[in-house]
Amino acid sequence: MAESVPVITIDGPSGSGKGTVSRLVAERLGWHLLDSGALYRLVALAGAEVGLDPGDEPGHAAVAAGLDARFEVDAAGAERVVLAGRDVTGELRAETTGNMASLVAAMPAVRTALFERQRAFAGPPGLVADGRDMGTVVFPSARLKLFLTASAEERALRRYKQLKEKGLAASLAGLSQEILERDQRDAARSTAPLKPAEDAVLIDSTGVPVEAVVQRILDLARARFPAIR
Repeated sequence: MAESVPVITIDGPSGSGKGTVSRLVAERLGWHLLDSGALYRLVALAGAEVGLDPGDEPGHAAVAAGLDARFEVDAAGAERVVLAGRDVTGELRAETTGNMASLVAAMPAVRTALFERQRAFAGPPGLVADGRDMGTVVFPSARLKLFLTASAEERALRRYKQLKEKGLAASLAGLSQEILERDQRDAARSTAPLKPAEDAVLIDSTGVPVEAVVQRILDLARARFPAIR
């Protein structure tokens, strides 16, 4: 990655809204988008498809190194993710896949295998990188780092509404427990634990409309990157 390419990192826990916010910021700026969480979800899905044990680190690292995946946009402008020629968009966002991905993401060998692939997303005119260690590990020299969070209760409620809107069964109590467990795993892992970069701007989105969060980030971006109009 050329150091001259501007990068905005948006890290935070599951359900903080960073995925939606990152897509909107990238769209408004006309920059590239890296959804790093999707890469770990794809590794988890691909590993499950070939029958890997959830704790098989060498196996998942091999899957990560040879990941055959594409991120596309369909005719309606919606996200489409293809794994080995198969549309896995729906499976990718399932809560079970997220839980598997949290386990896979704690594996140092998998993170190493995906490191350069993530760095390669940076290109002109700029990149918005969404994840959990974008500002601390993958793009430590990014000029604007953000850490987006929200209360566990609100994050569970957001996820519950998303699943209901898609016609999927969900338990609010179960989602709350899963989010807390995932937070603990992500924060306690020895490799790239979930935490704000020392120079990150913290944004608590609890009770804050998405558009207000996006606007604050755009204002910060214009202050950090003079070339942005």
